[in-house]
Amino acid sequence: MDDIEVPQYFICPISLQIMKDPVTAITGITYDRESIEHWLFTSKNATCPVTNQPLPKDSDLTPNHTLLRLIQAWCILNASKGIDRIPTPKPPLDKFQVLKLIKHLWQPEFQLKTIRQLALLAAENERNRKYMIEAGLPKEMMLFVVTCFKQGQIDGLEEAIGVLNFILIPSAETKQILVENDHIIESLTWVLCCEMENHLTVKSHTMLVLKKIIEATSSTVLERLKPEFFDRIVRVLRSGITQQGINATLHVLLEACPWGRNRILMVEKNTVYELVELELGFPEKRTTELILGILFHLCSCPDGRAQFLSHRGSIAVVSKRILRVSPAVDDQAVSILSMICKFSGTYMVLQEMLKVGAVSKLCSLLQVDCATSLKDHVRKILRSHFQKWRDSPCIGGPQGINPS
Repeated sequence: MDDIEVPQYFICPISLQIMKDPVTAITGITYDRESIEHWLFTSKNATCPVTNQPLPKDSDLTPNHTLLRLIQAWCILNASKGIDRIPTPKPPLDKFQVLKLIKHLWQPEFQLKTIRQLALLAAENERNRKYMIEAGLPKEMMLFVVTCFKQGQIDGLEEAIGVLNFILIPSAETKQILVENDHIIESLTWVLCCEMENHLTVKSHTMLVLKKIIEATSSTVLERLKPEFFDRIVRVLRSGITQQGINATLHVLLEACPWGRNRILMVEKNTVYELVELELGFPEKRTTELILGILFHLCSCPDGRAQFLSHRGSIAVVSKRILRVSPAVDDQAVSILSMICKFSGTYMVLQEMLKVGAVSKLCSLLQVDCATSLKDHVRKILRSHFQKWRDSPCIGGPQGINPS
């Protein structure tokens, strides 16, 4: 292949490979379909790679049949030199084909075959997903999941969740779907309990879909989430899923935190304990930020603080994250320790803070470059408990810090 001179106009300007499905953009430049669609949809560029002229992602890409025939003829001519034949590409999916598939989705004899076909097409490329959104497929998939929930059916459920995970549903459309059907959140949390062959993948995809839904849900719905919702969400954290799924689960919990009723329900489901256990596993930065964000909310109620302190590693793990992860984590950790000190600061708790290094970490924050408001918060904690901590080397010793 290296010794064969390939005509320059057979080469895609993006991939620098022989084109298998040449299409011409409105700028007059021809590209391989896969490469230009990746450029427009996945990399989210809005200009022609060659001319740098505007090239909207919804602009027409016209199949260059003449060039394709020339490439195929050249490949056949050079087959003896190791050149593979390029098959004629199948026609790309369009909105009308999706509408036809949606019609088949609700016909029992075609249902399973159709939903598997839709899952394959959704995974194939961004163009397919664009047409699926335009044809209203997200709403149909949601209705399919709700139907499965009501009928106790799991056939096709994995594929439906996969399609919803692939498609980036516009926020406005998600809100409209929620208005039209009030069983969506309940149906998705039911999926988390279903036993399927690829249960870890299904649970992770379900949590990613649920995250999109919760982010678009009105406060009226969020403040009335059922106890079963939190029970199933916390069980997902306990059973273990993918990293992406864990972060989506934490996002969902964080979205629900502003309402006192939700915080009480979370504590009742042992959420604080599970979050501390998760943090003890040294997760990635974003996971830690989400965990401490939720712990901050849950420690604002007495039962949340009691559950936090019931875990022997809670104060230590929160303290150790200070100055190791991000400024956001520093702020959250100090706020958690502040609430513990102020409302649950018994002699034993304050002594444990000394023992595990929480006090020295607070003192360290006064010596580094961080927000003035954070330093003021730290000083307030240290002043409030100066008498209990005065023997600490970082406060009362020769090199100690004056919290005033």
